[in-house]
Amino acid sequence: MRPPSAVSPILYNLAKSILFRFNPETAHELTLSGLRLAEKMRILGPLAGAKIDDPVTVMGLKFPNRVGLAAGLDKQANTAAAFGRLGFGFVEVGTLTPRPQPGNPKPRLFRCIPQQAIINHMGINNPGIDAGVDNIRATKRFNGILGVNISKNKVTPNEEASMDYLACMRAAWDVADYIAINFSCPNVPNLCNLAKAAPAAELLALLKSEQTNLCNDTGRYVPLVMKVSPDMEETQVHELSRVFLDSQLDGLICSNTTTTRTGVENHPAATQSGGMSGKPLYNRANETLEAFAKDLNGAIPIIGVGGITTAEDAVKKIELGASLVQLYSGFIYKGPNLVKDCALAIKKHFAQS
Repeated sequence: MRPPSAVSPILYNLAKSILFRFNPETAHELTLSGLRLAEKMRILGPLAGAKIDDPVTVMGLKFPNRVGLAAGLDKQANTAAAFGRLGFGFVEVGTLTPRPQPGNPKPRLFRCIPQQAIINHMGINNPGIDAGVDNIRATKRFNGILGVNISKNKVTPNEEASMDYLACMRAAWDVADYIAINFSCPNVPNLCNLAKAAPAAELLALLKSEQTNLCNDTGRYVPLVMKVSPDMEETQVHELSRVFLDSQLDGLICSNTTTTRTGVENHPAATQSGGMSGKPLYNRANETLEAFAKDLNGAIPIIGVGGITTAEDAVKKIELGASLVQLYSGFIYKGPNLVKDCALAIKKHFAQS
C-alpha cells in the first residue's frame, strides 16, 4: 500500500521524462536547484507528505527512520533540508575534500536506463570542506541525522592522505552527526589502496585518536563510519573486519560503487570508466554486506547501500545484517515514493519479527 500523502507517481514520471532529456549532470543540477527552491517556498513538505515515523537508535544517534540518502547526490552539501522533506531519516552529504576540486573532465556521468543503473566518473568534484561546512550552516536543518562524507584530494599522495582526512574531520566536527570516511571511491587513482589492512589500520588509528581529542575538547561525540568497496576479495573482507573490530569503529557503510559491468555489458555506456551504481550492483553489494555482517557479528552497525530499487530490496539488506539503508540510483529512477515505501516496509518488518 502506498503511504498516505505520497508524491503522485504520474507527477514524478512526468518530471523524470523532462529531466532525462538533459544530460545526466545538467539534470542533477536542475533537480537540486528545484528542490532547494521548493523548500524555500515551503511547498516541498506539503507536496511530499509526512515522513514515515520509525525511530531507531544506532551509533548512539536517534534516526527518525532507517532510510537515508547516500553520499554523492548532495555534493555541495546545500540541499540536505530539502532531501529531509522527502522522507529520508538521514542524509549524507559530500564527498568533501580539504581543498576544492573540479573532478574529472566531462562527460563523466552516464545513465543505463533499461538496467536502472548509473555509471559515474565524477572524481569527487566538490567545493572543499570549508565551503561545504558553510553551506551546511546556511541550510535550514531538518528533523533527521546529517552525515558528512570526507576524503583526500586527488593530488594528495596516499602517504599523506591521513592529513587530509584529519583536516576534514576537524572542520566537519561541529556540524556532522556522523562522519563517513570515503576510502573506496573508484574514481580517484589509488584511493582503494588505503583499504588494505595495514594502511586502513594506520589511518583508522589516527582518526580514532583525533576523535577522542575532539570529543574531549568539545564535549560532543561524533561517530566515525568507513565506506567500503563491493569489489573486494573474501580475504580482504576478513582482514578489514578485524581492523574495524580492533579499532572499535562506530559504523560501516557497505558499499560504494563497483568497477564491474555485470548487468550492463551490452549498454553503450559500459565502456566508460567509473563506478557503477543502481540495480545491477544489488547482488554484489549484498554479498559484501553479508560477508561483513558475518565477521562483525553485530559488534559494528552496518548501513546497507547498493542497488535498492524496491521496498523488498531494502528489507533484504536488513535481513542480511544492516541496521540502516541508503538510496542513491534507485531514488533517481523511482522517485521520492521509494523512500517512504522502503521506510514503511522496514517498519512493518520489525513489527512482525
